[in-house]
Amino acid sequence: MTASAAVIGAGFGGLALAIRLQSAGIATTILEARDKPGGRAYHWEKAGHVFDAGPTVITDPSCLEELWGLTGADMASDVELLPVSPFYRLSWPDGTIFDYVDDDRRLAEQIEALEPRDVEGYRRFLAYSAGVCAEGYGKLGAVPFLDFRSMLRAAPKLARYQAWRSVYSMVSSFVRNEKLRQALSFHTLLVGGNPMTTSAIYALIHKLERDGGVWFARGGTNALVKGMVRHFERLGGALRLGDPVQRIAVERGRARAVRTRGGWSGRFDAVASNGDVVRTYEMLGHSRGPSAAAKLKRKRFSPSLFVVHFAASGEWPDVPHHSILFGPRYGGLLRDIYRGNRLADDPSLYLHHPTATDKAMAPAGKSTFYALAPVPHLGRAPIDWEKEGPAYADRILRILEARVLPGLSSRIDSRFHFGPADFERELNSHLGSAFSLEPVLTQSAYFRVHNRDDRIPNLYFVGAGTHPGAGIPGVVGSAKATAGLMLADLAR
Repeated sequence: MTASAAVIGAGFGGLALAIRLQSAGIATTILEARDKPGGRAYHWEKAGHVFDAGPTVITDPSCLEELWGLTGADMASDVELLPVSPFYRLSWPDGTIFDYVDDDRRLAEQIEALEPRDVEGYRRFLAYSAGVCAEGYGKLGAVPFLDFRSMLRAAPKLARYQAWRSVYSMVSSFVRNEKLRQALSFHTLLVGGNPMTTSAIYALIHKLERDGGVWFARGGTNALVKGMVRHFERLGGALRLGDPVQRIAVERGRARAVRTRGGWSGRFDAVASNGDVVRTYEMLGHSRGPSAAAKLKRKRFSPSLFVVHFAASGEWPDVPHHSILFGPRYGGLLRDIYRGNRLADDPSLYLHHPTATDKAMAPAGKSTFYALAPVPHLGRAPIDWEKEGPAYADRILRILEARVLPGLSSRIDSRFHFGPADFERELNSHLGSAFSLEPVLTQSAYFRVHNRDDRIPNLYFVGAGTHPGAGIPGVVGSAKATAGLMLADLAR
C-alpha cells in the first residue's frame, strides 16, 4: 500500500468510509475518542440488558451490504438483520392507533377508517415519494456537490418535485386527515428535520422504507457496528479507541498529520472527519479552521434529543418494536423544539422496544426499552439538564405508563438518561445537536459542508454534517461520495 488515510470518528459514516478505502488498498486508520466504536450508535450493557444509544431504525440494507460486496464478502457472515413489522405503530392521545405496515390492503383499510377520500391521495403520495426517491436518493444521494454548477444541474429535476415546499406541505396536498398528515411527515424527525420546514425531497424516506423494509440487527445496532469493525480489521485496517484527536496539522496547505490528546501522532496522505463539523474545523492547524468554524456556527443546527433508557420486569408482547406516540400538538410542538427556548410539557415520543424482536436484548422475563423526545439544542434553551433531566425522565415515563405500558412504574428495575449536555460532552457535538446541520433546503447538497474541503484539498468530511445528511442510509451514502473523491485524488 502506497497511500494512507486517517478517518476521525468510528460512527457509521466513518466506518463505511474506512471500509471503502481499505477495500481499495488505502492503508486506513480510524481514530475514535470513545472507548467503543459506533459514535451515536454507542451502547451500554447493564445487568444483562443491552441498551443501544441509537440509531435503531435500519433502512435500505443494500447500502450496507455493498460495503462487504466490494471485496466479494457477505454481510450475513458478520451481521444478521431481522425484519420489523409493523414498521411503526403510531398512536394519538385520543386512542387512535395506526400500524404503518408494508401491506397495501392493510394500509388502505386503516386510511379509509380515518378518511375514505385519502385512500387515493395516499396512492398519489406514494407515487410522488417513489419519484423523489429515485432522483434525490438513487441518483444524488452518493454524488458530491462541490461547486454551484453541480447544484444547477440537479435543480430542474428537484424543482419538478417542488423541493422548495416542506414535507408537511407536500403531504397535505395529497391527504386531508390531520393524523395521516402527521403519519406521513414525521420521518424527517429521524434525520433531525422539522416536517414543517424540511424540503419535500425528504419524502423519499417513505418510499425507501416501503421498498427496502425496516430492519434490526440481531444483538442490537451495536452488533452492526461490531460487524463493520470486524470486516474493516479483516481487510487490514487499524482502529484506535479511547484517545480523541486534538489537532490536524496542515503543512503547505495540506492536512499531513493527526495528533491525539494522549500524545499519539501519525502522518497521512489524506484525512477525513466523521466528527462534528464545527469541532473538526476548530482543531485544524490552519487559518481555514477558525473562519470555517465561525461561518458554520451562524447556520441552523438540528435539535438535540432526550433519551430515557430503562429495564423492566416482565414482557409487553402487545407493544411493537417501534412506536411513535404523538402528543396533543404537532405544529406547535415542532415550533417549541426548533425555534423555542423552553422544554415542552407535552412531548411526542419514539419508543424503542428491542426485546419485541430480539429477546436476547434482556435477561429472560425482562424487557429493554428507550424513549426518545426531540428537545431544543443548547443554543436555544438555557436548561440546567443536571436539574431538569431526572424530572423530564419522570414525565416521559408517566406518559408511557398512561398510554402504552400499564403498570410500568412498579416494574422498572433500572433507568438512566442521555440528553443535550451528554451529546456535547460525550460526542463533542456543537450545541449538543443530535444530527448536525438542520436539513433545510438552504443547508442541503451544495449548501451543506462539502465532502471535500474547498481550500485544503486532502481534508474530507463524512457523516451527518456533510451531503446528503443524517440517518444510516444518508451517512453511508456520504461515505460513498467521499470515498470516490479520496480514491480519485490519491490515485493522482
